[in-house]
Amino acid sequence: MSINIVKEIDDLTKVKNVLVSVSDKKGLEDFIPRLMEINPGINFFSTGGTFAQLENILGNRAEQCLTQVSTYTGQPETQGGLVKTLDFKIYLGLLTETYNEAHQQDLIRTSAVSIDMVVVNLYPFKETISKHGVTMEEARGNIDIGGPCMIRAAAKNFLRVASVVDPSDYNAILNELKKHKGSTSLELRYRLAQKAFSHTAIYDRQIADFFKQNSFDEVHKCYNN
Repeated sequence: MSINIVKEIDDLTKVKNVLVSVSDKKGLEDFIPRLMEINPGINFFSTGGTFAQLENILGNRAEQCLTQVSTYTGQPETQGGLVKTLDFKIYLGLLTETYNEAHQQDLIRTSAVSIDMVVVNLYPFKETISKHGVTMEEARGNIDIGGPCMIRAAAKNFLRVASVVDPSDYNAILNELKKHKGSTSLELRYRLAQKAFSHTAIYDRQIADFFKQNSFDEVHKCYNN
């Protein structure tokens, strides 16, 4: 297998394209407008309920800077939001390297854009399984697939992409962007990547533990009433 060896990066990366898809929408009403103030030409890509929230926050400005992921990818969301962000153009935009000519040609070929920041937090699996009498089907339905994939892709490419998983980090990120005229630093992106991988590891551990605690007999009973 051929592995790309990155030899050149930029310490500062201008945040031009942001993908936002969150279960916990706390803080967006402040974070999104302030991102626009710092980077007036910024573009947002979003899904489902988050798109509706951003549309409400942005008002008349939404037409200029907000795009549904399904419009961007050309693939409509499946029933119940089962598949929204698992698309080649999304991951190309997350994983491309700035000074890799082949990657840049792929962006042109697919009419894709480099995504500079991902703001994602996950389906509330822990909260769901904490409810009294929760069923396997309720738990299974709250296992996030696209979210962890986007977080991990962004965190892997911390050389260019900021992976934001915690609303409590919004102010620090905004301060950094203001300090660097709309750009993130490599140091910030690396710290966010550390937090992102920890976030997905804890999430997967919670799912694994829940499965371990539920015998097959209990699962069989759930689907054979």
